[in-house]
Amino acid sequence: MSCCCNYPTRTESDSVGSKAIPADVYYGVQSLRAKENFSITGNRLCLEMVKSLALLKKACAIANREAGVFDAKIANAIIAACDDIYAGKFYDQFIVDPIQGGAGTSMNMNINEVVANVAIEKLGGTLGDYSVVHPNDHVNQGQSTNDVVPTAGKMTVIALLQPLMANLKKLEQALTQKAVEFDSVIKMGRTQLQDAVPVRLGQEFAAYAAAVRRSLKRIDAVQAEMYPVNMGGTAIGTGINADINYYNSIVSVLAELTGTPYCRAEDMIDATQHIDCFAAVSGALKECALALSKISNDLRLMSSGPRTGIGEINLPARQNGSSIMPGKINPVIPEVVSQVAFRVVGNDMTIAMAVEAGQFELNAFEPVVFDALFQSITTLTGAVDTLTVNCVEGITANEQHCLDLLNASVGTITAVCPYIGYAQAASLAKEALKTGVPVRTLLVERGILTAEEVEQILNAHNMTQPGVPGKN
Repeated sequence: MSCCCNYPTRTESDSVGSKAIPADVYYGVQSLRAKENFSITGNRLCLEMVKSLALLKKACAIANREAGVFDAKIANAIIAACDDIYAGKFYDQFIVDPIQGGAGTSMNMNINEVVANVAIEKLGGTLGDYSVVHPNDHVNQGQSTNDVVPTAGKMTVIALLQPLMANLKKLEQALTQKAVEFDSVIKMGRTQLQDAVPVRLGQEFAAYAAAVRRSLKRIDAVQAEMYPVNMGGTAIGTGINADINYYNSIVSVLAELTGTPYCRAEDMIDATQHIDCFAAVSGALKECALALSKISNDLRLMSSGPRTGIGEINLPARQNGSSIMPGKINPVIPEVVSQVAFRVVGNDMTIAMAVEAGQFELNAFEPVVFDALFQSITTLTGAVDTLTVNCVEGITANEQHCLDLLNASVGTITAVCPYIGYAQAASLAKEALKTGVPVRTLLVERGILTAEEVEQILNAHNMTQPGVPGKN
């Protein structure tokens, strides 16, 4: 034990050399070197990744104990240490940056060193005395960064997706409820931001719900990409240095421990070389983000004004909209959802580049894949929640204003085409736009249709469903 700048230290050694580290920390020399080498984002590993690593190391200790690879006392101490870490203890000991060189070796050694030192302490030893429990020889027995990190990454993805999917279900339900609530509100539909034909506001919200439902199905389905794992494959998938009994049991132990249907990858070398499964997850997240941003665009446009814009709906007032303009309220919730979508799309590009960049038996760029993917999931989870709770659930409709805008539009002339032909209808539309005289009035004044026929044909509700208005 030495003392540097009045702080007690211990000396640890690795392949690079010896290094003094604080005496009371649970991480070791390799974690500290990684912290010094990779000061990249200013962040640490996300808690869910740490928990996944702890759960995975526990499974490995169980499999090694059952295989008789090392003493049960050591295995049990490792298991107890992993339980503590999984419960949230020692999170401050995970000091490595999530973006790091070395294909994730730093994060693997961070968990190995912390688990070893916690286990050492449980066995009555001194921190750093790896003759009791060794980070490599015991905690990492039968493993490699190259099977541990991608497997823990898959475990983390599954864990993070659960709250996202729960929030998407709540959003879909909220949109469906609004679809029912707004079913009687008739408004003008728009294509390319121009008046088109009538639509029920409820139909628009039902379509939003359908888009969310479709996104949810894609995300749910892509979870299956996370189940095949390469645990036991060690360095390149061949399983070198893994006890055969451990090799045959580790995946089933992990599946039983987590209650998740993990299975051994069909081709372990392929599973170590390729990480396209994470691109598949990111693609599903991107599609969801794009759909949510499109919906958010519509909400902002329909609520725009409110006096000088479209003003068909009212979004809940969440905060002051300006530091200079009194009374201004902005659509801040849809705005933040779109910003999250932009981030998810950017992350998807990062993931795509990293997935492509692997060479031969390993993709060294998993750290940035996980950092981007975990960020996409967590930010999307928050965005969906705030969109539901702080926006959709409180939306109200300006029913009379919707009807007034509809009646002022020439878009309803479309319903008359089957009766008077496209050319004459187009001529009337131009006249209505030029003079401001409603289409209904022009049809009767010109003697083209009777007032009763106009009333029947231009029934707004009938124009929001299949058929020829006035005929079926």
